[in-house]
Amino acid sequence: MRAKIQSAVSGRIDAIGLPILALCWVSFFWGTTWLASKEGVRYMPALQLVTIRQFLAGILYVGYFFIKKEPWPKGKEWRTILVLAILNFMLSNGLSTWGVKYMSSGLGAIITALFPIFIIIINFFNGYKIARVALLGILISFGGICILFIDYIADILKPEFQFGIVLMTIATISWAFGILQTKKKAASFNPYFSLGLQMLISSVFLFGITEATGNNIPLAEIPLPSWWAIAYLVIIGSVLTFIAFIYSLKNLPTEISSIYVYINPIVAMVLGSFIFEEILTKAVAIGAGVTLTGVYLVNKSIRKNKV
Repeated sequence: MRAKIQSAVSGRIDAIGLPILALCWVSFFWGTTWLASKEGVRYMPALQLVTIRQFLAGILYVGYFFIKKEPWPKGKEWRTILVLAILNFMLSNGLSTWGVKYMSSGLGAIITALFPIFIIIINFFNGYKIARVALLGILISFGGICILFIDYIADILKPEFQFGIVLMTIATISWAFGILQTKKKAASFNPYFSLGLQMLISSVFLFGITEATGNNIPLAEIPLPSWWAIAYLVIIGSVLTFIAFIYSLKNLPTEISSIYVYINPIVAMVLGSFIFEEILTKAVAIGAGVTLTGVYLVNKSIRKNKV
């Protein structure tokens, strides 16, 4: 009997415990990557940082599966990988990293957490109706953003801040398109291998763009703090946390696995206030809470309607 109980408990831990642990990892460490990105772009061009990060992470993924002789994509699978590389890594990750150069890491995390709202809007233009819960969530999130920006009124008139908002918004919309594309045409082979290929392909595109526009600095001139930031983003952000994310996504219900969306901005805001002395006032805290509540309602509507 004792052996049966131990076996049942062990199976329960494997079935639920490890995925929950993976989700906790994602919820915390993806929040910290905003601070690592902000630290890195203080000393080097943002898109160059993203290029190096995704090249190194992509090499690690692809190299591992190449050694394991994992089957390569075929035919139309390459088209899907190419589209996702552009949406998820070249645009979303690239522009969000660039955008955080002009705003607090907490604010950047909150803006990108709005992607469920853009999923609803995109689907509306594709003929889907907006549920009442989703509409309420959108209105609540808009109110939360208004509260949040009370302490940023002085910054709104600054061109750099405006540019950062535009970059972050485009990045968020791109991530929403990427999620919809993934659900619609995701490749059937190893998702981790696909992830590595997306990173590697996006780094090639970004390198071409940054070289053509003169946005690169010699590697020898990149200071040590930026290299430490890149190392953290590669190992923690691009490898370990993505593995944990996909693992939790595959082993937990959607309503649980999406919790990271609400925790990441809180982690970025709290740590940002301590490390970079970023604004963390009552208005910011209340605005963030209201905004994330609206996002929760929108996300709930998406799950209910399986959009």
